[in-house]
Order: sequence, then C-alpha cells, then structure tokens
Amino acid sequence: MPASPAAPRPNAVVAVLALAGIVVALMQTLVIPIIPELPKLLDASASDAAWAVTATLLASAVATPVVGRLGDMFGKRRMLLLSLVLLIAGSAVCGLSDTLVPMVAGRALQGLSAAVIPLGISIMRDELPAERLAGATAVMSASLGVGGALGLPTAALIADKLDWHMLFWLSGALGAVSLVLVLALVPESAVRTGGRFDVLGGIGMAAGLMCLLLAISKGGDWGWTGGTTLGLFAAAVVILLVWGWWELRTPQPLVDLRTTARRQVLFTNLASISIGFSMFAMSLVLPQLLQLPEATGYGLGRSLLTTGLVMAPSGLVMMAFAPVSAKVSKSRGPKVTLMIGALIVAAGYGLNIVLMSEVWHLVLVSCVISAGIGFAYGAMPSLIMGAVPASETAAANSLNTLMRSLGTSTASAIAGVILAQMTIDLGGFAVPSESSFKVVMALGAGAALLAFAIASFIPRHRPAGSAAGTAPAGGVAPEPASVR
Repeated sequence: MPASPAAPRPNAVVAVLALAGIVVALMQTLVIPIIPELPKLLDASASDAAWAVTATLLASAVATPVVGRLGDMFGKRRMLLLSLVLLIAGSAVCGLSDTLVPMVAGRALQGLSAAVIPLGISIMRDELPAERLAGATAVMSASLGVGGALGLPTAALIADKLDWHMLFWLSGALGAVSLVLVLALVPESAVRTGGRFDVLGGIGMAAGLMCLLLAISKGGDWGWTGGTTLGLFAAAVVILLVWGWWELRTPQPLVDLRTTARRQVLFTNLASISIGFSMFAMSLVLPQLLQLPEATGYGLGRSLLTTGLVMAPSGLVMMAFAPVSAKVSKSRGPKVTLMIGALIVAAGYGLNIVLMSEVWHLVLVSCVISAGIGFAYGAMPSLIMGAVPASETAAANSLNTLMRSLGTSTASAIAGVILAQMTIDLGGFAVPSESSFKVVMALGAGAALLAFAIASFIPRHRPAGSAAGTAPAGGVAPEPASVR
C-alpha cells in the first residue's frame, strides 16, 4: 500500500470523501427500480426476494458501529479502504448473480460498507483545519442525500435500457474509483485509541440490532402481533439490556455509554431518529404519488424514470444547503441549525398536504424537505464531535448514523402499515388512498417537530472545530470538555 501523503490537501480530501459517501448512498438506491422484478429475475418468491433489501439493512446496522470503533482503534483510513473493498466485492457478487442466495450475500457485503460516511466525517476532524471542519462535515453528511437522489433516475435508466446486472457493475466501478482516490489523496490519521476490541460487545450489539430491525422490517409480512415478531422484539430488549450492562463494566467498551449519555450526545442521537423518520417518509410517499394511475384522482401516472428525475433535484438542494448549514452553525451554533432544519422539514410536509396535485408541487415539496434535511444533517456531526474526545470520533459518528437508520427503518414500517390499511379499490386492486398519504405526511411533519423539541434540550455549544479544539492536519486534537 503506498505511503499516505504527509500534507493533506483539504479540498482534495473533502472531495474524495464526499465522493465515497455518494457512492455508498448510490449503492443503497440502485436496487429500488428492480425490486418489483426481483422475484422473476431470481426465480424466488416475493417474500424471499425481499431479503435482497433486508440483508443490506441488517449488515449496515451491524457494521456501522463496529467498523467505527475499529477505525478509532486501528486507523480510520484503513477501515474506510476495507469498507470500499467490501462494496466492490459485494457489487461483483451481485453482478454475477442470477439466483437468490448469491444476490443476498452480495447485498450483505455491500451493506457492510455503510460506515464510509461516519468514517469520512471522522477523518475530516483529524485532518482538516478547524475553520474548514463545519463546512466539510456538512458536505459529507449531505452526500447521503445526493447519492440517494441521483441513484434513482440513474438506476431507472439503466434498468430500462440495459441488463439489470449493469446496476451492480456500475456500483463496483464507482467503488473502485473511490478506493484509488482514497489511496492517493487521503492520509491516515495519527489519532487512535489502540487497545483491545470488545468482541462480546460487538456480538451483543449485532444480535440485539438484528432482532430489532428484523422485527421492524418484516413485521408487516409476519404480522405485528405474531409470535415471531413479538419474540424478536422481546429478544432485542433483553439482549440490548444485557449488552448495556456489559458495556458499562468492561474497561474498553465497543460503545462508551457514559459518553453517549451526555446530554449533548443523547439528545442529538434522539433527534437523529426523528429526522431519519422524516427524511424517509418523503421517499415513501412522493414516488408512489407520482406513479399511481391518474384514474385514482390523485395519482400523477408518471414512469419510474420521470419519478427519478423529479426526485433528483432534492439531492442537489441538500448539497447546496450544506455550506449554508455550516455558516449558521458557525455563527449561531449547531443546535440552532438543527432546530431550523427540523422546522423547514415540518413546513415541507405541511406544504405537501395541500400541494400534491401537480408534478411541480412535488418537486417543490421535495426540495423544501431536502433543504431542511441538509440543515439538520450538517449540524449533527458538529454536535457529536463537540462532545466526544477525538479518539472516539468514528465510534460516536457511527452510532449517530445508526440512529438515523433506526428512524428510516421505523418510518418504512409505520408508513407501510398505513398505506396498506388505508386503501381504495382500483379495478379490483387495492391501492393506497389519498388520505393514507396525508396521514404519512402528517407523521413526517410530527417527527420533524419532535426533533425540534428534542433539540431544544441540547446545551448551547460552539461548532466542533472550535469546541473540540481540532488540531491541524496530522495533529492530535485536545479532548473537549464534557458536556453534561
């Protein structure tokens, strides 16, 4: 492996890490256009084919906190490179797959790359000058939305014009480009904790999260009051309680729960769950409104490709508002930025309830909501990094990313139930009613307002660059004062 550059170039580091984040988000989106066709493509039942999506969700949830901790211990760049290698390997397996088992295995490998974004944010803290940190981390956070928004039209076009395997070869090729650029331009940080990895903590967290997310993601298929679903929820509670007991007693825990319980970290993570819920509610409602037949009276009858093009500007808006978020955080503090973002998201959903009859209505709504998400996501890393030691940055950011994922998973489950229960008959088929969409929008607005209320309990704190005393590239930043 070539030696890391001694003097990092901030612009190059930010661009390469943001590209890697976009590629990972793109990977998660590329499969959406072929989900309805997966049973036929893989010669499997619909419930079995759904594991191609569920496997990625579970692998992402488990890998994010574990890889973040390993990054703090053994090198963030090293773990970032490993994550990209897993993305490339998973893409190749999927690209060669024609049956269910290798497809699920490949998607799980791809899911293991989910820690790229929190690792990238942590590398920025270690390597960038303090004055660049807030803007850079906001851009890195926004890469999640950019990749998701650009992925849908790209994937729809490829699925429509080319062989579906090309979706995964594209993902692998972009992953390889990112890998080469990281090797060439991103240095390895000297900020490490060392020590032993908490194996039992890793196993416990993985088991608890898998039980919880399986129950949330498959509860609609298995029945929310069924024995399997309730058993998984009960197992998740027991396992996570035992895991928490262990983490408080082991000298080198996977997650430092005492740090996580600090008011700034705790309320930021709780707000992240609500913001994650709000972000995904939009992703569930708007594409269906665009694609439902006009005969419903509220559907717009557009193709998947048109739907992707309508949603694409939202990712660009999210990226455009990242520097605005950084400026507000610098002048007023990231707490204020997060609260502003939550209010913008709530306003976007309020607009959606009254503006949903024209394509431009949905373009406007998606852009307003995405602007709010850009504000909120840009503030979260600053809040987290302003309250944890530099040696725990990757683990803390990874846990925050996991909280967002819990919010999106919960949104998917709850919205799925509402859209399945509140239906109308259209030519003998049940389709979601207009009221069901409005209920989901109202929940999205409510979740954003809840995030606003939670964020109000966060202590006023300067941005991470100044609060944490971030050192110049290669230096070790001093530990921030505890925020309690």
